Amino acid sequence: MGLIHQKYKVAVVQAAPVFLDLDATVDKTINLIEEASANGAKLIAFPETFIPGYPWQIWLGAPAWAIGRGFVQRYFDNSLAFDSPQAEKIRQAVKRAKLTAVLGLSERDGGSLYIAQWLIGPDGETIAKRRKLRPTHAERTVFGEGDGSDLAVHDRADVGRLGALCCWEHLQPLSKYAMYAQNEQVHVGAWPSFSLYDPFAHALGHEVNNAASKVYAVEGSCFFLGPCAVVSQAMIDELCDSPEKHAFLHAGGGYAVIYGPDGSSLAEKLPPDQEGILYADIDLGMIGVAKNAADPAGHYSRPDVTRLLLNTTRANRVEHFSLPVDAEVMSEIRLQA
Repeated sequence: MGLIHQKYKVAVVQAAPVFLDLDATVDKTINLIEEASANGAKLIAFPETFIPGYPWQIWLGAPAWAIGRGFVQRYFDNSLAFDSPQAEKIRQAVKRAKLTAVLGLSERDGGSLYIAQWLIGPDGETIAKRRKLRPTHAERTVFGEGDGSDLAVHDRADVGRLGALCCWEHLQPLSKYAMYAQNEQVHVGAWPSFSLYDPFAHALGHEVNNAASKVYAVEGSCFFLGPCAVVSQAMIDELCDSPEKHAFLHAGGGYAVIYGPDGSSLAEKLPPDQEGILYADIDLGMIGVAKNAADPAGHYSRPDVTRLLLNTTRANRVEHFSLPVDAEVMSEIRLQA
């Protein structure tokens, strides 16, 4: 008997958060999970920092303006902590829906924030928490960094070998190769919206970044699920207090995609200002055909010429240790006791 390939339906979110409202965005996240489950999806993927929304304020004005307008405090307060009631509410919703969810969120840990993706299984248990290795440009004024342990692919009986990256991590060749080398089958590439600086900065637009998503699918011979957020008019009203800011950020920008391992589009795109869920039925058997032509970390590689050095050790900020104690001193302590 030959290998049996998994076939199932995936769901990719294109939606706007309830900006800077943790509880309301958690409720919206749960509604989307329930909708995807009702439509037969076994895996749902959310945009980058969908909870509580991408911090567009960092691109629109000086840090002092963002602080003065209260964005810094509000963003921190409405970011999601792993041990919070809101996080548990999402985990229970995933469990009821009996699917796998890849969340996109601003993770609050102590006094720091991180661009995070949480992978939650159909039993409601956390498969993995990962953080964007290097926040991009102005994002570094808000978020801390991940580490090599975040470049991981997880082997799941229900959905296959699942991995995730955020936004311009898909423009980092070595990070991508670290994922390809783990025989990733289904990849969630989360994006925040493509409505910033349009048309001033082509590199930030949907053409370049949808192309990066398509190339990832072909390079990795994997399915690419590309959720993408929408900037709502309510967000524009909240963020843009001058003509200059209105010129920088526009409503819309949603360009969610689903690509097959040959780069083909598997779902019709929604209009960029429309919210909804993209669905596709995927067959992991397609991956073997694609890798027959080019397996990037297998038969199509040349390790005698180029190799990747990967450190997957978690970067703990504090390492606990104790100094060795002289045996004679310990004996005296015991006698005195």
